[in-house]
Amino acid sequence: MAEPLWAARSRGPSARSTRGSESASLAALRAARGGARTDMIIPMRCLIVFLMLTAAPAALQAQKKAVVPEGATVAGPYTPGIQAGNFLFVAGQVGRDKTGKYPESFEDEVKQTLENVKAVLDKAGYTFADAVSVQVHLTDIALFDRMNKVYMTYFPEPRPARTTVGGVQLVGPARIEITVTCWKK
Repeated sequence: MAEPLWAARSRGPSARSTRGSESASLAALRAARGGARTDMIIPMRCLIVFLMLTAAPAALQAQKKAVVPEGATVAGPYTPGIQAGNFLFVAGQVGRDKTGKYPESFEDEVKQTLENVKAVLDKAGYTFADAVSVQVHLTDIALFDRMNKVYMTYFPEPRPARTTVGGVQLVGPARIEITVTCWKK
């Protein structure tokens, strides 16, 4: 039976060249490359990769946290906010108040939508100043200027990157839905 490599290493390179079925040329190549030290590189790399792959999901899962404001009513299978590391992802919010009603005026609906976003931000310890990206969905793009007037009162300079899409069908009577992504140190 062949001797373990660690045992042969303790006696030096000449002992390795006489191992069982190992050819002289393979032994010479192994000795030229540093002998037993190179034999451990691949298993160590595999071990490191294995540990990283098994630990990474647990670490990410530990950093992922649901954010649900007090008294929030969720109208579907989603979470109002998810905090992952330094990021906060706020699900699309509409202008429905805590009683389930929508304001009559569009400007009041935009304000209520942003107040719903603010409730998620507050619960997670973020502010509108932490927003880095915003997506606004409008049922009618003609509402853009009216939305923008209210929007600008909530987001300080420098304002986040934003995408606004019009002509979309939203759930229920909502005329606007806003999604926000925040980041802070």
